[in-house]
Amino acid sequence: MSRRLRLLLTTLAAATLLWLLLAAAERALALAQRFLALPGWLQWTLGTALAAFAGIGLMVLWWLLRPRRPRRAAATPDRGTLEQRIDQLHERGADTGTLSAELSELDRRRGTARVYVALFGEISTGKSSLIRALAPHADAASDVRGGTTRRVSHHDARLPDGRTLVLTDVPGNREVGGEVHETMAREEVLRAHAVIYVCAGDLSRAQADELRWLADFGKPLLLVLNKADQWSSAEREQLLARLCRHSHGAAVLAISSGGSERFQRRLADGRIESIQRQRPPTIEPLLEALDSILAPGADGLEDLRQHAVLAGLHERTGTLEAQTRADEATRIVRKYARRAIVGAMAAVAPGSDLVIQGVLATGLTRDLAHLYGVKASEVQIEDFVRQARLTLRTGSSIVLAVAGNALKAFPGLGTLGGGVLHAFAYALIFDSMGRALAASLAERQSLDQHDAGTRMKALLTDPGNARLRQLAALTLDSWRKRDEPPSSTG
Repeated sequence: MSRRLRLLLTTLAAATLLWLLLAAAERALALAQRFLALPGWLQWTLGTALAAFAGIGLMVLWWLLRPRRPRRAAATPDRGTLEQRIDQLHERGADTGTLSAELSELDRRRGTARVYVALFGEISTGKSSLIRALAPHADAASDVRGGTTRRVSHHDARLPDGRTLVLTDVPGNREVGGEVHETMAREEVLRAHAVIYVCAGDLSRAQADELRWLADFGKPLLLVLNKADQWSSAEREQLLARLCRHSHGAAVLAISSGGSERFQRRLADGRIESIQRQRPPTIEPLLEALDSILAPGADGLEDLRQHAVLAGLHERTGTLEAQTRADEATRIVRKYARRAIVGAMAAVAPGSDLVIQGVLATGLTRDLAHLYGVKASEVQIEDFVRQARLTLRTGSSIVLAVAGNALKAFPGLGTLGGGVLHAFAYALIFDSMGRALAASLAERQSLDQHDAGTRMKALLTDPGNARLRQLAALTLDSWRKRDEPPSSTG
């Protein structure tokens, strides 16, 4: 394009823009004159509406253009608090051996000052072959069927500059029946200073979720496309571009860990010969990346490693706490169900069993609320107990369900069934109330009468055969022991 033509186009564009500005100014002046000619009350109404629309528009524009805050990394759990929680669990009879061992392993590795690098990924991505390429003297097994790594193994390796590191081979994910192995792999990955996530193609949704989970810990992470020699150059570039879009900040690189390959060739005499040979590994990009991310050494990477270990330990401790509370809740519910059975059998005056059951229901609610750390006032507890009893009195379908379940629990009991069925009905009621309340308290961390009541109705109408058998056995056991002196354990 010549210089004169560019000058002409620039002049025309400037003239067009000036014309548009003059037209807009003329239109604005005309609107202003018409606005001023309106009555005062209408001027105020339109002015207020225009100002409101302008304010809303500015707020929307600010929301669209405002800078996004970076996602905050999860705070590092405090080790002292974790140790206190583990000690409390131990005092309550929970098996905390693996949790304490995790803290000991954290200290042991810090004391060795060695750098640990874990290889993580699904089965059949070539992790074991890559271990063998990085540490030629390692004895990592490899099998084309996949899933050959069934335990965690460590192998000494050396970078080109002479620095040493420990490579960790973990079981592959998505292995059939491999939930225990997956848990083992995730726990070991958290203990490493850096992670190599190995894939052999585009990421599935499950792999992308795993990569996001790893990236959230902030430790050095490499996304490695293994077996890259099976793709053409164009295919490999497209695949690497897709991996970069889902890498969550991890460096993406392509390698080939080598390994054995089998092929056939025809000899001069017509015979077919089967040949197996080793493909040389091509891992130079990985060695360079490891050299870079491990430059800070064990001391420089220790804080991120400790954060990951403590975060994982925090989650495992929470799971054990929930399980321990659930077990204690089961014991509390069973204790009150037994007391309800005894109370139903011991009641002599009409209506006296209702008084006994009311006292027990209040005690059950109070004990479960205390177990789950929920502050519930006496008024709230009384309201819940009253609501539960009202449900049983007014819900004819509930009453019929309780009676029907009692008969199902004791088929062919005969004339002896009256007192036993009455006691069993109270066992079912208290067991349902306790289970419902415990589940509601655990989930909502508050005494939600409506939620607990809904759960209780469901448990009363459909308790399940296994639970009916358990309550029937508890009722019969209490019936046989009704003449024995009461024990101090309740």
